[in-house]
Amino acid sequence: MTAAGKIDIGTSRPAQAAGDVLLGEDWESPDTVLDPVLREGRARRGLLSLNKSPLARKIIVFNLMALIILVAGVLFLNPFRDSLVEQREKALVTEAQLVANIVAVAQRSDGQLPRLINDIAVGPGLQVFLFDPKGALVAQGIGKDRPDLPSEKPRSTVITDFLSAIWSGVSRLVGNDRAPGGGVTGASLAKELFGKAVAGETFATTGQGPSGGVIFAVATPVLQDGALVGVVALTSAEGEIDSLVRHEREQILQMFVIALLVSIGLSLVLASTIANPLSDLAAAAELGRDRDARKMTPGRIRIPDLAARPDEIGRLSVAMRGMVAALYDRIDANEQFAADVSHEIKNPLASLRSAVGSLRMVKKEEHREKLLDVIDHDVRRLDRLVSDISNASRLDSELVKEQEEEFNLVTTLTNLCDFLGQQAAEKGVEFITDFPADPVRIHGLEGRLAQVFVNLITNAVSFCEDGDAVRVWARQRENRVLVVVEDTGPGIPEQALTKVFKRFYSDRPATHFGNNSGLGLSISKQIVEAHGGVIWAENIRPTNADPTSDPLGARFVVGLPV
Repeated sequence: MTAAGKIDIGTSRPAQAAGDVLLGEDWESPDTVLDPVLREGRARRGLLSLNKSPLARKIIVFNLMALIILVAGVLFLNPFRDSLVEQREKALVTEAQLVANIVAVAQRSDGQLPRLINDIAVGPGLQVFLFDPKGALVAQGIGKDRPDLPSEKPRSTVITDFLSAIWSGVSRLVGNDRAPGGGVTGASLAKELFGKAVAGETFATTGQGPSGGVIFAVATPVLQDGALVGVVALTSAEGEIDSLVRHEREQILQMFVIALLVSIGLSLVLASTIANPLSDLAAAAELGRDRDARKMTPGRIRIPDLAARPDEIGRLSVAMRGMVAALYDRIDANEQFAADVSHEIKNPLASLRSAVGSLRMVKKEEHREKLLDVIDHDVRRLDRLVSDISNASRLDSELVKEQEEEFNLVTTLTNLCDFLGQQAAEKGVEFITDFPADPVRIHGLEGRLAQVFVNLITNAVSFCEDGDAVRVWARQRENRVLVVVEDTGPGIPEQALTKVFKRFYSDRPATHFGNNSGLGLSISKQIVEAHGGVIWAENIRPTNADPTSDPLGARFVVGLPV
């Protein structure tokens, strides 16, 4: 049984379907499975407590940074203003050329220039200047609103004005604020362009007005039969482009404020679904650490059950709960191992104590020799037992620390059987091997797996007598390899088939008492399972034989992944 399988989740929330979105506090497990300390901490938790979480702050800040950078780019890097400026310059040039054509026609007919300028309909706010060839201002006029067109309602720019005021304040603090009263007027721009327009071409320019707004100016020559009779100049009202840009920025900023509030809300929800459960998992782990450090407030550590979350936090919760369960299983196993070791050591110690006590009282030499033999046997038994216990206690750490390598299992078995076969022959036991001709390559710890086969083969030989046989064979089956050790010994008692791999279990004749610690098969099972394999024991009988009949021998089977 795996460690995770022992976790009690009977009171937990049923698992939800994959892909379900859990928001807010939907991740919470029932209070009945929480540690009281965690319940108290969760009860004190509020929305403002997220500011104590570095992870929550990072989530909120990173989300806002992306939004702020996007809006800043739209406000300061978009080509909207440049496009408006270009369009306004083209429109003003076209309008100036039309006015020049009208003036040229009127000059040819009646020469009523001052009256004509006032009658020409130009855009609202536009100023018209007419210069003679010598640069003298002949006439000027200004465009008026047309009553037949609806006037534009003033639009509020609260956010833009507020930011502009902040920028102006910062500019004054750093000394970069524009001096009041500076800038140019429409008349000065028109007079400036006259010198360029008398050459016979149209010129356009921009300038900054006294209030800081942009003024557009265009000058174009008035020609009659190719001769220059005057210059027409048009200037726009100050800040008309800035007003349009300000309105557009106001709309962008309004959407930014809405997006900012939505982003903060979603970030808080997201942070709560991530930071809060992680905080509970960390608190549970810290609580277990503190309990272990203080050696007080006993009780098992309860990790919050977040298995219903279909995300990495749910996986983390399941992994941590499984890890804690595995640790407790290991603690229980160590306690059981210590109890078994204590029990096994007490038996030879009791025998030694009895023999030593009797040795002081016996007088006959033959009795003393028998007691000394008992003492020697018990000492060797203790030495063997301590050595096996030491190997078993180091096994777990060695299996974790050692690096697995690829090796040929057939070569390993052949070398082992060449050596162990000689020992079996000395005992009068026939030793038979049957291995594949092709190599069988597996990944694992060659030395530890060799220890498994040595234990199985020596165990089989120990149960055989003169004339018996031991057979070792291997076969590869798809993604598995089977290694079988068979003997023609007395077999295994049926009631012992499920016990042979238990720690310190040994069922041998009285003549072999104390020669085995009972840890060999237990260690072999542990090594095989650490390699992802299986091992089992069975008796050898004919196919149709009575299950209660005497076995023909014992068989141990090891299955390893290839």
